[in-house]
Amino acid sequence: MPTVSMTVNGKSVSKDVEDRTLLVQFLRQDLGLTGTHVGCDTSQCGACVVHIDGRSVKSCTMLAAQCDGSDVTTIEGLATNGELHPMQQAFMDNHGLQCGFCTPGMVMSAVDLVKNHPNADEATIRAELEGNICRCTGYHNIVKAVQQAAKAMGG
Repeated sequence: MPTVSMTVNGKSVSKDVEDRTLLVQFLRQDLGLTGTHVGCDTSQCGACVVHIDGRSVKSCTMLAAQCDGSDVTTIEGLATNGELHPMQQAFMDNHGLQCGFCTPGMVMSAVDLVKNHPNADEATIRAELEGNICRCTGYHNIVKAVQQAAKAMGG
């Protein structure tokens, strides 16, 4: 078994993994970071989105070994010193989380969206979040949350 080394949420980790281990499995099972959800097993829903070297990626589409040497941020790594990231706070403020299953992936995608489109309008936000499915159909409040967070993040 190969040894995979990466930085996850600012901490260096190194573990032996099977070649076929998906990043989402590595995060959840090997590291105990269960905030990254597995929703569809087909990369359709976006519940498993994390940031790899600053880019949002569906962690069910990558092998853990592909992330060797990478910097990975999960939903658990967004808050700083116990203070929620502006996107997390905005989701709470705008009721952008209903059942919460899509929330971690939606938040991670939204952070990347604002980084790339700081002044995104509603149509752009909806288009950019297209790869994330909310089964509760909370999209209206999610869009409002992204707009609020964009302002807080300097957009």
